[in-house]
Amino acid sequence: QVQLQESGGGSVQAGGSLRLTCTAPAFPITINICNMEWYRQVEGNQREWVSFISSSGDTKYADSVKGRFTISRDRAKRTVYLQMNSLKAEDTGMYYCKTSPNCGNNWGQGTQVTVSS
Repeated sequence: QVQLQESGGGSVQAGGSLRLTCTAPAFPITINICNMEWYRQVEGNQREWVSFISSSGDTKYADSVKGRFTISRDRAKRTVYLQMNSLKAEDTGMYYCKTSPNCGNNWGQGTQVTVSS
């Protein structure tokens, strides 16, 4: 098991921006060699897939965030980012990063994002 750590959440007004980060403090190379994903969850609902970045840098997005969110990786810092712009109230939730199944399906503890309208 590789523990992931998310940070960067907070409270913003609609239209604002936040940048989330994901690291693997005990095994930082994990960030560079694994496909990585972001999910979010509103309390009482299922976790919703948000974005994906492959180990080679290919990216995918949920339709609900396409054009507003950008996933990226800094290999030197061994960090994955989720840049979130033009935030909406419906983006509110706990955001989690995750490694791909071939890297063990590891999850972090999440970071809370709250967008007020």
